[in-house]
Parts: sequence; C-alpha cells; structure tokens
Amino acid sequence: MGTTSFAMAEDAGCEAFKWPVTREQALFAAAPSAPSGATLAVGAAADLALVPAEKAGFAVPPERAPAEGTFGAVASVAVPPEGAIQISLSGEAWIDVIQDGHAVKSAGYSGVKTCPGIRKSVRFKLAAGQATVQFSGAKKETLKVAVLVPE
Repeated sequence: MGTTSFAMAEDAGCEAFKWPVTREQALFAAAPSAPSGATLAVGAAADLALVPAEKAGFAVPPERAPAEGTFGAVASVAVPPEGAIQISLSGEAWIDVIQDGHAVKSAGYSGVKTCPGIRKSVRFKLAAGQATVQFSGAKKETLKVAVLVPE
C-alpha cells in the first residue's frame, strides 16, 4: 500500500464530479448562516438552517416525498439573464426549483460521496427572474448551499 496524503485522496474524491467544485469548496469554508426562507445570492454560498420538513412551507410538494423525521427549507434565487444556475449541497438533500408554479427538471446532475464537504451539484436552465428553491429530505438541520453560474 502506498502512503497517499490525505489532501491527495481528498482531491481525487472531489475530482469525480462532472464539473469542477473548487469554487464551492472555497465558498463553503466561509458560508454565512441563513434561515429557511432566505434569498440565496448567485455567486455565493449560505449555511442554511433547516426546519422539520412538514414546517418548511413548500410551494409545491417535493418531487420526492420527504421521509418522516427529515428536514427541509425554502429559499429564493434571482436567476441571472443567462438563466443557467448550478446548485451545490454539502449533504444529502433533494432539490426542487420552482418557477411559475412548476418544478423545473434539472439539466445536469453530479453526485459524489467521496468529496469531503460537497455531496452533489445540480444544474438548472431557467428563465431570468425569481425562482423558489426547495430543499427536502435532509437528515441534518443544516445544509451548505452554493448557487453559481456554471463554468
């Protein structure tokens, strides 16, 4: 067995994503806490406080019904003119993006279990303007969320 340094092993796990997550890693390290219902800025991250799923106030029922005892949150995002956003999470949770009262199917998904601090990254193609982002099915009461324009 070779002696791989922890940093190298960590990088290898994170490189398994379909696109780079280095911006998320930097943002998550200093993500400010935010309550459920907060507005998430594109280009930034937040450490979102989740609430029991039944209290999250989802605009539409999550596509995947949350298991009992899980946590969720609702946030809003101002989608930039180009319409593409990438939402990355620190842990297990389901993401629904709602625009005009409908859930928008994701345009791309990448999930990696071996990257410390980042679990999944999902891309959406949206109309410019307001969107509601729902997080559900989380097993913990906090979730770091980054909203970025895809590179």
